[in-house]
Amino acid sequence: MHIKKYIVASSILMVLVGWYIYAYITHDTMSLELFGIHLPPLTIAVWIVVPMFILFIASLLHMTFYSFLGNMRLRKYDKDFDRVIDAIVDAYLGKEDRKHEFKTSRYKLIGSLIDNATIFPHQDISDEIDNDKVKDVIDTINKIKNGEVVDLKKYSLSNHNPLIVQNLKNSYKNGIITAEEILSNSENYDEDLCKFVYLDIAKNSSLKLIQQYSDFLTKEALFEIMNRINASENTLEMENDDIIALFDKLELNKDDYMKISKILAKSMSPDQRIKLFEVLSESNEIVLDVYLYTLYDLGMVELADEILRNSQEHEFLNFKAYRALKDDNQNFSIDLFIS
Repeated sequence: MHIKKYIVASSILMVLVGWYIYAYITHDTMSLELFGIHLPPLTIAVWIVVPMFILFIASLLHMTFYSFLGNMRLRKYDKDFDRVIDAIVDAYLGKEDRKHEFKTSRYKLIGSLIDNATIFPHQDISDEIDNDKVKDVIDTINKIKNGEVVDLKKYSLSNHNPLIVQNLKNSYKNGIITAEEILSNSENYDEDLCKFVYLDIAKNSSLKLIQQYSDFLTKEALFEIMNRINASENTLEMENDDIIALFDKLELNKDDYMKISKILAKSMSPDQRIKLFEVLSESNEIVLDVYLYTLYDLGMVELADEILRNSQEHEFLNFKAYRALKDDNQNFSIDLFIS
């Protein structure tokens, strides 16, 4: 029962009881002695209403006290609900080291699960959300996913946050910032973003810029650079020492070197290509296979055969098989014999 309704109903009841006794039962008065104190004479109707009033006051205090406790409990749930919303928002934003404090056991479990989970909206559900804070974050994420540039300062995200990185990529794609602006201030940007913009430098910029920012070189960027060497369009002229300097920036395996040799076969002069892999094979054994492939691919059979003759019996079995078939007048592409 609501306290206001209880007060009104109790007051009406006490008035009705007192009125009924005074009007229909008795008008007599009486005096009582309480703890040695003589109380003034009052009508019997009043004396009957007095205990009801005392009970009313006691019950009112009781109800008020437990109503206060109930309100305090509800306030804890309300505050914990707000904290759950904050936890969801932080999870959507991909914040690191998320930890929210909860006062109620039920929300504490839910909050702990959210704080230790990766949550990301996979579709636009903003129309179904009636919470402004969550709706705003979902709208922001959708704008970034659609290539727009938004203001993320209010969310206090780290430079490595995926949303920050993607938002900066959008800024770069929209011409708001340039690759050189990012790379020249790389300490202020995530490494993935720097590598992302360096790829465009590898595709289009001069050798000077490629070398200047080569700390952000990736295999993908390296292959783009190799494709430009002596190409008919967007050409890039590089000495072998410059090429090897780029190789040293990465941990390349045999397959990478093999791919590079095939790329260089399109436009690099045979002499430069042979010399490049000869030098590389002298310091790196895994390149020796690539050097042999390059020699056979360019028709330098005698030089390649000399290497095979000086090799151990178990070495270069694929190339030895190629030469055996070649000697038997079986013409196969050397590409079939490389793993």
